Amino acid sequence: MGIYSCLGKNLDEVRDSLYNGVSGIILDQERKEMGFRSGLTSHLDSPDLKAQLSRAQRVFMPEQAKYAYVATVEALRNAKIDQDYLDKNDVGLLYGNDSSAEPVYKSVETMLRKKNTTLIGSGGIFQSMNSTVTMNLGCIFHLRGINLTVSGACASGSHAIGLGALLIRNGLQDMVVCGGAQEVNPYAVGSFDGISAFSTREDAPTKASRPFDRDRDGLVPGGGAATVIIEDYDHAVKRGAPIIAEVLSWGFSSNGDHISSPNVAGPAKSLENAIKAANIPLSEIGYVNAHATSTHIGDTNEAKAIDQIFGSHKPYVTSTKSQTGHEMWMAGASEVIYSMLMMKNDFVAANLNFENPDEDSAKLNIPGARVSTHFDTFLSNSFGFGGTNSTLIVRNL
Repeated sequence: MGIYSCLGKNLDEVRDSLYNGVSGIILDQERKEMGFRSGLTSHLDSPDLKAQLSRAQRVFMPEQAKYAYVATVEALRNAKIDQDYLDKNDVGLLYGNDSSAEPVYKSVETMLRKKNTTLIGSGGIFQSMNSTVTMNLGCIFHLRGINLTVSGACASGSHAIGLGALLIRNGLQDMVVCGGAQEVNPYAVGSFDGISAFSTREDAPTKASRPFDRDRDGLVPGGGAATVIIEDYDHAVKRGAPIIAEVLSWGFSSNGDHISSPNVAGPAKSLENAIKAANIPLSEIGYVNAHATSTHIGDTNEAKAIDQIFGSHKPYVTSTKSQTGHEMWMAGASEVIYSMLMMKNDFVAANLNFENPDEDSAKLNIPGARVSTHFDTFLSNSFGFGGTNSTLIVRNL
């Protein structure tokens, strides 16, 4: 695994932030000056890659591709995979990404202002394409297996992991680099702000993201990148890989309903499909990382779906978005890593700002403070606009 998050620039920093209930959310005054209704956002520094990559490589990379590069370097190192291995084997690449807004804006702004398209620069096209992350990572690391961007809204990162596991189970790849990336610049989320999707609790930024809480008033945008290396078990054993967990199953569904308002049936079907495919009793699932973004309808319907599927079994349920905000295209991958870090270190991070349950969240086992506990299997939900749903079940090894 590897990560570049508002909670930390590597796995150790992120683990400590999860454990200590650190929030990565700030108030960005620049957004207010731009006319944003809400200036809340998670905070990330752009990595300086001058020592790692040539100028020719960096010119093709937008913000989120830089995050993805750092996360992937850490993941490959932890998986004991060097460049010699990548050069000699057909390693695949599936990464979730559903926008590259800032390069598009800058290219169009230059074209309109200068009246000369040549001044956009050679990197403009590669930075602005939706597949920019997989383009860049595939070329930098010389990957020769499948190379595909998964564009599934806020379920993109989760779908990437699910698809990677599917390819491996069908013998089409031995190893796939999977993940999700999200740009954090204001150009990417202005339209979200325009439909009043964001919390306006600006007087207390770290209190703004409050999944499942009765008084939630909207999500907080975030981002970064997260990478996991998934591999055929026998292949991993043969090369002496440090195996940390197993992707037991991937469930998915589509709501077939409203483009932005989720229902209960679609998410419930995604959970049901994942649990059926995992072929394990519900009692084995000790933790659920919920999609819950801190919106009224989304959290309500997910709570109903979880309660419907789990019934009398009450695993711990939290949304790490209470600390990170909504990492969108990255979230499905990063939340697998957050859950893994908790599982490996015997705790469940607090669902921050969960002060007053509502009628539906009261039916779930949502801890408002960190819990010391051991679990060996978790379920992670990711849902997105257009009604796309993805559920992963992962088991400790």
